[in-house]
Amino acid sequence: MTIFSKIINGEIPSFKVAEDDHFYAFLDINPVQKGHVLVVPKLPEPEADYIFDLDDDLLKDMMVFAKKVAIGIRQATDCKRVGVAVIGLEVHHVHMHLIPMNQEGDMDFRKKKEFPAEEMAEMANSIAQAIDPV
Repeated sequence: MTIFSKIINGEIPSFKVAEDDHFYAFLDINPVQKGHVLVVPKLPEPEADYIFDLDDDLLKDMMVFAKKVAIGIRQATDCKRVGVAVIGLEVHHVHMHLIPMNQEGDMDFRKKKEFPAEEMAEMANSIAQAIDPV
């Protein structure tokens, strides 16, 4: 079971911003920008590791879910764009990064940031409130 499955199951705490029957979105604990969110599908074991191994319907639905989350991120952070990255090398569970950005350098994964827990909770709440019900 991956760390993301443990987060989805509530075994590990997270700063949740959205959830439905098939997907879970939460703040990255190693963000590159304030408001950096991970979107993960709820998958049976063994979890799919590569986004293009998902069946077409699940992949399509993941993008629609991510779009709703991105709209919430944009409203909560007042950024110009929400960048999307699918890297998937560090955790072997399909996931998508949604990162608020005002310039291209804002998606530099070599530059991690840290925020206090209360600031993370406030940001998660702000994003969650800005998302249309999913």
